[in-house]
Amino acid sequence: MSGRKARRPAAVRPPATRRARAERVEEILDAARALFCEKGYAQTAVSEIAARVGVVEGLVFKYFPSKRALLLEVLVHWYDTLFDDCSRELATLATPTERLRRVIVRHLGAIAANPLLCRLMFLEVRSEHDYHGSALHARNRRYTELLVGVLAQGIADGSFRSDLPLPLLRDLVYGGIEHLSWNYLCGRGTLDVDSLATQLVSLVLDGLRMPAAAPPAARRPTTAVADSGVPRR
Repeated sequence: MSGRKARRPAAVRPPATRRARAERVEEILDAARALFCEKGYAQTAVSEIAARVGVVEGLVFKYFPSKRALLLEVLVHWYDTLFDDCSRELATLATPTERLRRVIVRHLGAIAANPLLCRLMFLEVRSEHDYHGSALHARNRRYTELLVGVLAQGIADGSFRSDLPLPLLRDLVYGGIEHLSWNYLCGRGTLDVDSLATQLVSLVLDGLRMPAAAPPAARRPTTAVADSGVPRR
């Protein structure tokens, strides 16, 4: 053997064209998200998105067949981020009660931080015919299943009562949050995440707690009668 050291094989890198494509798509999505939030979906032109990225409009359509498809993909990426962040946090918490609180705080925080994006989801996307069965619909279901998993764990270990349907509890939490945050999403007022989360968690937990065991039926006291020699009637 010679004294030369064996060379390590070079790290395999993705082809430059594939890497450049991924970076370009990410830039387009970032620009689209920013403009949709700044101006609204209807008021944003694809040409403006292209100009912000520094490319021609045709390149945007090369990656996304329509502005609608671009909006859906923006929201898919957002839901992926929400799911990943919440999953990591839940993994660090020990009890179903702590996890329930975290899911509610996390969701309210996401709305507070991204009101325009949430409004796009509620107004521009969710009510349209192409939402159900879409990749975005699947992401939304996966995200809300985090709460369902927390509730199922609490039922399994006896922390929560088992006589309430999980879909009902899921809709109660997310529907309640949407209703309570609607004025904020429409630009009216503020959203006090901490206060609202505390109240909502308390309300949900009060409904989920296992009922306390009923005390054993009290026996009627028996009166001891001393034998006084008087005959009883």
